[in-house]
Amino acid sequence: MGAITNTVIIFCISISIIELLFYAIRTIRNPDRARIKKELRKMASKRQGEDLPDILRKKVISDVPAFNEILLRISGIDYLDRLRSQASTRYSTGFFILLSVFFAASGFTGLYVLLKKGIWLSVIFALLMGSLPVFYLYIKKHQRLKKFQAQLPEALDLMARSLRAGHAFSTGMNLAGDEFDDPLGTEFNITLGEINFGIGVAEALTNLAGRVDCADLRFFVVAVILQRETGGNLADIMENIAYLIRERFKLYGRVQTLAAEGKLSMWVLIGLPFLIVGALFILNPSYITMLFYEPVGRIMCGGALVMMIMGFFVMKRMVNIKV
Repeated sequence: MGAITNTVIIFCISISIIELLFYAIRTIRNPDRARIKKELRKMASKRQGEDLPDILRKKVISDVPAFNEILLRISGIDYLDRLRSQASTRYSTGFFILLSVFFAASGFTGLYVLLKKGIWLSVIFALLMGSLPVFYLYIKKHQRLKKFQAQLPEALDLMARSLRAGHAFSTGMNLAGDEFDDPLGTEFNITLGEINFGIGVAEALTNLAGRVDCADLRFFVVAVILQRETGGNLADIMENIAYLIRERFKLYGRVQTLAAEGKLSMWVLIGLPFLIVGALFILNPSYITMLFYEPVGRIMCGGALVMMIMGFFVMKRMVNIKV
């Protein structure tokens, strides 16, 4: 059984390495290929109508056709593909899936096969290693969203001034897309391209709100859609939304300042036990090693680790005040 498991793990690692090497070679030989495929994926996933050609309705998750067909049959893959789209990475969703498999298989092989550790410890370590690409996407999404939120008030003011000057809504969006860099400029240009190709303004703005997970942007989209149906001064609406966003940023800054002491206390309480253990390892190793080799000591360490994790999440929720 152990030999079969090792063979399967080595096979998975080999397949992942070969796929990553082929992807790297294709990217080096044709650097624009990834960008072109990214744009085609965005265009292909917009409309799902029966009257559209098959080339526009087919979603591309991986550059490998066979692997792409397998991924399309897996439930929940759309969430990961949406996360990758919101993170705006140059690599496909299939690349991150293969990277997760490679990290997980490498972590399991390193602990279970090479270091001869327990099966459960190896599985947990493999899961942690496999989740690293997903954490990377979450970080990239958060950074991109933070930058988008900072750009949005200025873009709304620019569009409001354009409307007051007598320009159309699409012209104001074109000005915002040209004046601002990624992510706002990129997303607005994509939306403007959809409008120019015949998609309705309401549907294009709804797609924009789906691509960018931003509450302030959803307020803007709902306001524009309602204004087009009921009428009203769109320039005033945009200026009011921009003013509310700026005021919310100010309130959020005050809240962050007041919660800074609590966050510092949280990190001190979390890091202090590890610092004490490290100091004891240096000063008196024989005293602290008994805690890890005795059965009672292991139970105490496990219980302490579980309580620290629970305390971390409780304290994080206490100091993470949403505005």
